[in-house]
Amino acid sequence: MSSLFSLLSYPFIQNAFLAGTCIAIVAAVTGYFLLLRGLTFAGHALPNIGFAGAAGAVLLGLDPLLGLLAFTIGAAIGIGLLGRNLRERDLAIGILMTFALALGLLFLSLYNGYAERVYSILFGTILGISRLDVLLSFGVSLLILASILLLFRPLLFSSYDPEVAAARGVPVRLLAIAFLVLVALTIAIAVQIVGALLVFTLLVGPAATAGRLALRPATVILLAVLLGLLYTWLGILLAVISGTIPVSFFIAFLSFVVYLPVRFGIGGFRRQRPASSPISRQASAN
Repeated sequence: MSSLFSLLSYPFIQNAFLAGTCIAIVAAVTGYFLLLRGLTFAGHALPNIGFAGAAGAVLLGLDPLLGLLAFTIGAAIGIGLLGRNLRERDLAIGILMTFALALGLLFLSLYNGYAERVYSILFGTILGISRLDVLLSFGVSLLILASILLLFRPLLFSSYDPEVAAARGVPVRLLAIAFLVLVALTIAIAVQIVGALLVFTLLVGPAATAGRLALRPATVILLAVLLGLLYTWLGILLAVISGTIPVSFFIAFLSFVVYLPVRFGIGGFRRQRPASSPISRQASAN
């Protein structure tokens, strides 16, 4: 125990915990709406598309984070414009993702040096982030959470019952685009921890488990945040203790072993029927 506390005194461990806390919270909140809106495939595709942007930025001599942001935000806007037809949207996302991955491989093959920053984006480097990265994560996380808080009611309404929301004058398409841009920003800061390959873990794992344990939106979000923090904090501690196994593995492992018994013990993701949504009922009454 004394050795563990001595480890926590190191600045790079403190930075990992601070950044991990910010990202776990914002990923859990956005992940809840991602599941509610049926956009899990988009959440999987955006980090892979961002990898191509990071590789392209390295080829041009730019910061790979700039390329990651440009590609993920651009893809998020494109996905938001695809409409609500689930089959056509998923087909378009799949084609876009595979094309972006091909572009990423092309950019890396054209680059003569060692693209260390690109590979760190793929796999995550939370134990190597600086205090500046922590401040950046904190600032972007606040921006995302403030935006979701501002849009909470219309976003929740349009997630449960988009037809009624549109009829009541809610800008459903604009909300969809705005939300996906927030997801893209979440992915851009979350890659520090788990990398682009496993960022899906923090976005979906806590929210999926919480959705099987509770029904009310506020309760599900709170549980998702607590689970995300638990996975991230334990993942960092276990990675430090092991010395060789990456944080991303432990976070993914913890998410899986908690989700599995909940999945088979408590039933499906409790997405409310539109008619049972209190927001929907209130809007219809008005």
